[in-house]
Amino acid sequence: MKAPTVPEHIKPAHIECTKEDIAEVCIMPGDPLRAKYIAEKFLTDAKLINRARNMFGYTGYYKGKRVTVMGHGMGMPSVSIYAFELFYYFGVQKIIRIGTCGGLKPEVKVPDLILATQSYTESNFAYTYNGDPTHVAYPSKALTNKIKAKAIEKGLSFHEGAVLCTEQFGFYSDNQNVLKRVPETIDLYGEEMETFALFHLADSFDKEAAAILTVVDSAYENTFLSIEQRERSLDTMIELALDSI
Repeated sequence: MKAPTVPEHIKPAHIECTKEDIAEVCIMPGDPLRAKYIAEKFLTDAKLINRARNMFGYTGYYKGKRVTVMGHGMGMPSVSIYAFELFYYFGVQKIIRIGTCGGLKPEVKVPDLILATQSYTESNFAYTYNGDPTHVAYPSKALTNKIKAKAIEKGLSFHEGAVLCTEQFGFYSDNQNVLKRVPETIDLYGEEMETFALFHLADSFDKEAAAILTVVDSAYENTFLSIEQRERSLDTMIELALDSI
């Protein structure tokens, strides 16, 4: 099903820049300060192109390829706002989410990587967005396969599989009952809060989206990375996303 049409008089309400300021490929962490970190550490000629609501966005070059790095906030409502505006108003063709997640299998350890192959949610996000009753969304096969090939080329170990996209932070909700309701045909590797909305929006626009996730906690480990440890452990994922563009 296609994306909704916005009335012509409505302009972007959350991203404040020109269309020319944003590249066709966008790397999106949840944290806007992580976007700042990526721009300063990995990009050349990086320019701050958005600071509305402190959701920082930067456009620069990575190994000669023009790329935008921009935060998307936490949860499906937030990522859907930014992804929608990037696709609808700014001509973005590809978005790679780089985020954190919880591990849902004993073999998925902290800080392993998960390449999401589908996203399941109990939310009615898709039905509200464009009348689609689905609860499963898929990334772009082409973009996901490109990331997979690059990970293999770099000698990285990673998991491929489905992720659970929730509306609440798992530790702060009755997560065990949610997991019991997931269809048996869906083999979950991780849990996070944004991929379903991103994948569904990209599909509605006939654009590409993918997600690489770093496991920062697990139902099977008494390990929970601090904010500082998370920052240090995410460079592998960041470089993989950038090398895949």
